[in-house]
Amino acid sequence: MIQSDLDLFGPQPQRLASHTVLLPGFALGEIEPLLDALRPVLRAAPFRHMRTPGGLHMAVALTNCGALGWVSDEHGYRYSATDPLSGRPWPALPPVILSLATRAAAMAGFEGFVPDACLVNHYLPGTRLSLHQDRNEQDFSQPIVSLSLGLPAVFLLGGLQRADKTQRVPLSHGDVLIWGGEDRLRFHGVQPIKPGVHPRMGERRINLTLRKAGS
Repeated sequence: MIQSDLDLFGPQPQRLASHTVLLPGFALGEIEPLLDALRPVLRAAPFRHMRTPGGLHMAVALTNCGALGWVSDEHGYRYSATDPLSGRPWPALPPVILSLATRAAAMAGFEGFVPDACLVNHYLPGTRLSLHQDRNEQDFSQPIVSLSLGLPAVFLLGGLQRADKTQRVPLSHGDVLIWGGEDRLRFHGVQPIKPGVHPRMGERRINLTLRKAGS
């Protein structure tokens, strides 16, 4: 059983699979510090639509912070220590985001998680993320920690094969989702974002996914 302050004062953590846990509203008390920390990251490394190895532009805009950043181009999908647009190192991972990810991972049973990469995705209404596995990290024993901000989304949690049935998981502003262990390589994605206006974030959804990408 997962123990947390949420047990007494807020929504209950939800175990969606053996090693997949949703913490509803976990980040709500830290939204303003999170956004304050994110602004200089976005100034230093603005959102961009990267190209797939096949030459198509990704529908979801993205950027990174941390020692490593996820990139995609004609050479494939990989992690890089530098921003390909600027040639400079990615912005540092803000302590408030690092702390939140570490605490959330511990609550889901992943003690000692220290991410070195934070992928920041920017969704507009109508954009989606197709089913995929996160396979570019070097250590699959470490979890993925995903923080949702802004418009709601429906997360698709699949199985270890692309054709496996998916579970539809509603995600709201401030929710944190963690998956690892035997669930680490599950296929997952996001259904098209429905039109709307979030009172704090406007017509957008921002998603931060934190990983241990390097060795």
